[in-house]
Amino acid sequence: MIQIGEKFPEFELKNQNGEIVSSKDLKGSKSVVYFYPRDNTPTCTTEACDFRDNLELFNDLNTKVYGISGDSEKKHSNFSNKHNLNFDLLVDEDYKLSDELGVYQLKKSFGKESMGIVRTTFVLDEEGVVKHIIEKVKVKTQIEELKNIIKG
Repeated sequence: MIQIGEKFPEFELKNQNGEIVSSKDLKGSKSVVYFYPRDNTPTCTTEACDFRDNLELFNDLNTKVYGISGDSEKKHSNFSNKHNLNFDLLVDEDYKLSDELGVYQLKKSFGKESMGIVRTTFVLDEEGVVKHIIEKVKVKTQIEELKNIIKG
């Protein structure tokens, strides 16, 4: 897993509209990059809608928000449109970035093991350096926690 103080890896991923978003787009403002397992599941929907409803707060803190999962551009587009999301969802279908960051792991669910994204949130500074990592994300309190982290 990447450590605090390290530079976030370079990447180029498509967003929900098929546009390329790269690590260069993270420069110049702080960023919250959150990894989530799957579009249109209850907890992931709650998390995305919480970011949507609080985007003005993040804008006021000069902070961009990006969500990343292994879902396709089409799934991201449907999810984004269905819930009126106002930030980019990035496609990591091959799990290359997720794996590089250490968030693509063996998970247990209902007694079955499978590989997948473990819900994790990264806070980056204006230069793309990791300033904080939330590994055990509590969706209900995440926005408040992030607000306190970003404000310092």
